[in-house]
Amino acid sequence: MQITLIVCTFMRPKPLLKLLQSVNNQTVYPHEILIVDGSTNNETKIVLKKNNFKNLKYFLTDSNDRGLTKQRNFGIKKVNENSELIAFLDDDTQLKSDYFEELINTFIKNKSFSGVGGVAVNENSWVKIDSNINYNKFEFELFEGYAYKEGQRNVLRKFLGLQSHLGAGQMPNYSHGKTCGFPLTGKIYEVDLLVGMSFAFRKIVFENIQFSIYFEGYSLYEDADFSIRALKFGKNVINTKLQLLHFHNPLGRPNQYKYGKMVVRNGWYVWRIKNPKPKFDAKLKWHSITILLILIRFSNILTTNQKKEALTESFGRTIGWLSLMFKKPK
Repeated sequence: MQITLIVCTFMRPKPLLKLLQSVNNQTVYPHEILIVDGSTNNETKIVLKKNNFKNLKYFLTDSNDRGLTKQRNFGIKKVNENSELIAFLDDDTQLKSDYFEELINTFIKNKSFSGVGGVAVNENSWVKIDSNINYNKFEFELFEGYAYKEGQRNVLRKFLGLQSHLGAGQMPNYSHGKTCGFPLTGKIYEVDLLVGMSFAFRKIVFENIQFSIYFEGYSLYEDADFSIRALKFGKNVINTKLQLLHFHNPLGRPNQYKYGKMVVRNGWYVWRIKNPKPKFDAKLKWHSITILLILIRFSNILTTNQKKEALTESFGRTIGWLSLMFKKPK
């Protein structure tokens, strides 16, 4: 199957170069690589001129097409008509050598799959269960012989009865799902949500839907929104053999206040895409969890060294939540 890789980038020439070097080492090389650059300088263009990569096409967008969502849609329009799969990767990732071979084989062997996502192995915190350890049900998630130590927010959610009973990657009626991901079992798991860091879809999906213009700039949760709407065309799955590294480069990210506001407002938007008419208990849980997370973030002012970031994000989340009373996202 012919596959096009689209990488949307912004002011990150060095991480992008490392990603492309990892693409160069693939057992199966993409038929087309599109770099859609929203940078306000020429540093990325210069780096790519100095380093030749096969099948690569570079596009520098103007202000009208800048921002992750707009750049994704821009790239889709440039895809070769013979491509059958379109893959997206964040510019701060690096791939295991069999990434594209495994990705293509996943689609070939499973005709019902329309979307496939990978796993960042350096962010995966699952460990094999130790029979000598007594795993507290509030502090640990157990799954297929593996254990995952929950963070403070999920321990509290379990204790308060606000944790989802669905599997990871599946969105409950009140939206706030499990964030633990999956252990590296080598299996494939069906999900609602794929992460834009590493996902691919059959081309037919893009012939019917695009990334939503609601999301601008950093575009937090645009991948969740797209994943939900893509379910009309087949199953979304995580393949734990589809592996990469993710380094969360801070360049190009919004300040903590804007981020906090986005978490709440964009989260509300995605919730209503999946559940446009939630019942009262779903509404109550969504708001309860949102308030809980705001309080936890405020508490981080006392418990972390990044006090300013915790304070500004907390205010952003609070303003985002209060703004829903007066102006809901459409």
